[in-house]
Amino acid sequence: MVHPTTTCCKTSQDGSCVCAAQAKCSCGQQSALHCSCNKASSENTVSGPRCSCRSRPAGQCTCERSVTENQPIAGEKCACGSRPQASCTCEKAAAVDSALEVDFTGTA
Repeated sequence: MVHPTTTCCKTSQDGSCVCAAQAKCSCGQQSALHCSCNKASSENTVSGPRCSCRSRPAGQCTCERSVTENQPIAGEKCACGSRPQASCTCEKAAAVDSALEVDFTGTA
């Protein structure tokens, strides 16, 4: 399956999202949403707009897409203003196309 550029970057051979597997907490020691440092209370929950792997807040991406994910939004923005309109991941989005945006982190 080929993923559009507006979704999680690509899948690995086992079908999991590569970006979600790469995402780390801000200290860089643990996987995103599994932080064990002094920031764990804020790092292990994400609400509001998220990066495309949905494991980090929008603009704080730590996977290989961070170069593009953390850039200011050019063009039309989604309802929250933090993501491109075509890839809204904020809680104000009416619906997220689950066929394209799948949470492979197992935290859903």
